Amino acid sequence: MEFQAFSPKQKMVLTWWCRSSSQRDREAIICDGAVRSGKTLCMGLSFFCWAMAEFHGARFALCGRSVGAVRRNLLDAVRPTLEALGFVWKERAGKNWITVGFGGRENTFFLFGGRDESSAGAIQGITLAGALLDEVTLMPRSFVEQTAARCSEKGARLWFSCNPEGPEHWFYREWICGAEEKRAVRIHFRMEDNPALGPEVLERYRRIFHGAFYRRFVLGEWTSPQGRVYDFFDEKMVRPVPEGDMEEWRISCDYGTVNPTSMGLWGRRNGVWYRVKEFYYDSRREGRQKTDREYVRDLEELAGGRPVRRVVADPSAASFITALREAGWPVEAAENEVISGIRITADLLRQGKLVICEPCRDAIREFSLYCWDERAAGDRVVKRFDHAMDEIRYFAVSLGRRERYLGALSVERAPW
Repeated sequence: MEFQAFSPKQKMVLTWWCRSSSQRDREAIICDGAVRSGKTLCMGLSFFCWAMAEFHGARFALCGRSVGAVRRNLLDAVRPTLEALGFVWKERAGKNWITVGFGGRENTFFLFGGRDESSAGAIQGITLAGALLDEVTLMPRSFVEQTAARCSEKGARLWFSCNPEGPEHWFYREWICGAEEKRAVRIHFRMEDNPALGPEVLERYRRIFHGAFYRRFVLGEWTSPQGRVYDFFDEKMVRPVPEGDMEEWRISCDYGTVNPTSMGLWGRRNGVWYRVKEFYYDSRREGRQKTDREYVRDLEELAGGRPVRRVVADPSAASFITALREAGWPVEAAENEVISGIRITADLLRQGKLVICEPCRDAIREFSLYCWDERAAGDRVVKRFDHAMDEIRYFAVSLGRRERYLGALSVERAPW
């Protein structure tokens, strides 16, 4: 089968298991590298073609961070092409498995989510002829190892895809560095390996990412972040409060009892959100802790009678959220995925969609002090000077989710 549109690396993924391939004796394939580099599509197509060419009546696993992610990122991408090639696809509504037929053969593919340590139990007991693990670095090690252990049919193979994490990640140390020992084919992707990306798209991604994460997401390198989290942010990005009315008002909150509480007042004009005013209270410095009701009054004072449409609050602050709702405020519990949230925040700041204004001195101070923890094994931030940083991140992620501003970046996933 000839796919003229595929790049040389994509063709390697499509054909490594074929009888004419010099890699046919390998037991696994690893496709790692840059975002949007064409890994998922060619790996998914190759996996189904291999399964249908080599087996009949067998079981396979399709794994992702969640079952929804498997459907969205993998199945929705490969199904149209496979059906155009003559594959027959059967799926029962509400069932996390599909049957696929081709050339008189039929196999079953089960969908699994590897979200946390408890996920390994879901895949126990099944015998598999192969498994595809999409974004394997986001799954717990116990789930990945349990999945590998289930692939015990003769001729079974493992298929992995991922974007890079830090060089201390267990999958990098054991599978990427140990590919030969694992009898795995490793194919490393850069953005340029995806022929579907035009020059303007490549240039946009080069603008979005910088520093260690330019190397990670554009060049596909396994590298660790260092220094300040928002190392591009400086006083030159700080703006005066715009004069005149805003189109909409919102407030973001990070709640602390012993730690500081930070709140930001945001106004929208012409598609840009301005953090025009802040409240910041450090109980250690002041020598007194405040109650939930006192913080509700502080939020009311910060709002200053403006028609605040939404309050995006620290999801762990259950009592404070309750107090706000009892006082009549429209509260949304924030999403708290730190690393992906940092990436979304950084992108919005760099594009000028979020603007920090001059009165927000505590937020500006934290931007200069908020750092990566270089001693941590994975991507971690130092848990200091992060209170305004957290509530700004809560606000940025709420925009990405509600307004789909960053829908094309999914971010799920990778850190900024």
